[in-house]
Amino acid sequence: MRWKHACPWLLVLTLFLAMVAVPVVRSQDSAGAPSSATSIPESRLIQPEALVHLLNAGEKEKPLILQVGSRVMYSQAHIPGSDYAGPGSQASGIQSLENTVASLPKDKQIILYCGCCPWNRCPNVGPAYKRLHDLGFTNVKVLYIANNFGDDWVNKGYPAVKGK
Repeated sequence: MRWKHACPWLLVLTLFLAMVAVPVVRSQDSAGAPSSATSIPESRLIQPEALVHLLNAGEKEKPLILQVGSRVMYSQAHIPGSDYAGPGSQASGIQSLENTVASLPKDKQIILYCGCCPWNRCPNVGPAYKRLHDLGFTNVKVLYIANNFGDDWVNKGYPAVKGK
């Protein structure tokens, strides 16, 4: 008889434990590997201040800077000298990225950025980074934009081309 009364609580406890044990699911590529922004190794990130310094350093060969977010965002404001490569979260964007880098040496310095939304929700930089990594590019960095491009780049007074 006691078991009969314990069953509802046991069921509730079991359901609660099952919900707590469910892993957080990140976006994945077709092979099931994580491809979110948070899956990019910290050693492959570059902070905005460091990129500004790099751009102002006067190096002969500048890195290739590619925006992998939406065209609308790129048109509103982008890093001077950057190219639009297409959204990294879409097959067409990945194809465009592949076309952009097809003739480059595998050790070319490439910096990717998006800035569409907070880092942990960005759907674009993870897949773009992963694709370049899978293609054998060894010198790829991703601009770490914590909140969005407006807050973390434009509003801080870093160089930006607006309205183009």
